[in-house]
Amino acid sequence: MIYTYLDQQNITNAYVSGMQEDLHLVGNDLNYIITAWTCGYVIGQIPSNLLITRIKPSLWIPAMEVLWSVLTMLSSKSENFTHLIVIRFFIGLAESTFYPAMQYVIGSWYQKDELGKRACIFHVASAIGPMFSGFLQTAAYDGLNGVHGLAGWKWLFIIDGIITIPIALLGFLIMPDLPHNTKPSRWYTESQLETAKRRMEKVNRKAPSKFTKAKILGFFTTWHIYTLVPLYILFNNGGGPATSMIFWLKSFNTPTKTVYTVAQINIYPLGQNVVQVISTLSWAWWSDAIGMRWPPIILSGTWSMIVCILLAVTPLYTNIARRWALYYMTTIPGGMSGLILAWANELTGEDSEKRSFVVASCNMWAYVMQAWLPIVLFPQSAKGNYRYCML
Repeated sequence: MIYTYLDQQNITNAYVSGMQEDLHLVGNDLNYIITAWTCGYVIGQIPSNLLITRIKPSLWIPAMEVLWSVLTMLSSKSENFTHLIVIRFFIGLAESTFYPAMQYVIGSWYQKDELGKRACIFHVASAIGPMFSGFLQTAAYDGLNGVHGLAGWKWLFIIDGIITIPIALLGFLIMPDLPHNTKPSRWYTESQLETAKRRMEKVNRKAPSKFTKAKILGFFTTWHIYTLVPLYILFNNGGGPATSMIFWLKSFNTPTKTVYTVAQINIYPLGQNVVQVISTLSWAWWSDAIGMRWPPIILSGTWSMIVCILLAVTPLYTNIARRWALYYMTTIPGGMSGLILAWANELTGEDSEKRSFVVASCNMWAYVMQAWLPIVLFPQSAKGNYRYCML
């Protein structure tokens, strides 16, 4: 999980670490590059998630991660905006398998008082991944910039791809499938698998069954789609200010004055991710303890609104400490992904295919909105390259 979030963050780290200048990126180019990845990510999610109700996850998910690693390394060969747009689309397509599929698999093994913690521990990687990306980009820029004629930002893509391959290969060996089709092995005994099946029967979480016309139509008439999907869209697209801190720091620099170095620009925002890790785990333990998902969701959403309003009214350059603290607090609601998808797994457990569809739909539609909303709300070309996206 960490390495997939490395990919989602590394494009921004690379952009502020020399890629913009090397590839002559201007205006909204970064927005379009991110959107290309998002389009691929969106297209693949629902088909992939439905596929793993028929194909073993232990085969499909690692295979897509191997493909992802190869494509990520190929990003270093990009020579212009067009090359980067194309490769990022296919990276998004390969990556689309991972998050919804893993949340579906997690939902196939754990009961209600356990699921929030497991889903959120898995989601914590969305905070840890960018932390690694910041340090990796700093190390690549400082230690590898120019080695073998490659810029530091290119080394970031190469390193991300290399570290993924052994993890993906390990997935072929140790990743479980679903309780009904995981075979006994050195990792999972027959007794453990029987226990897992009984536990899922206890909470009425069914194994996959046949696709029928009525079942497929039911995907679109169930209330879960029209409740959980909008909720997830609001969560996923409400964290825009969290990604703006890195641009805010770079905006202090001018052609004649450097306030923050490349290393500082990449490292200082990592405090946001520490805050997200702590808050995500806190939400998870609280939610499982009370047996409800909605109280932390409401509290975190209210927190997010307040912080965003305070950021909007805080001057960019005259209240540095306050703005810095507010940026760090934008990630406190970041753990809601795990809780919302845990809730989706619980509410749709009686139909495995519908559960797969709803989980993927939550993430997919959130990224459909993310594909165009940032370009409209935070166009990088407006008010200079960095300032408008911070408001």
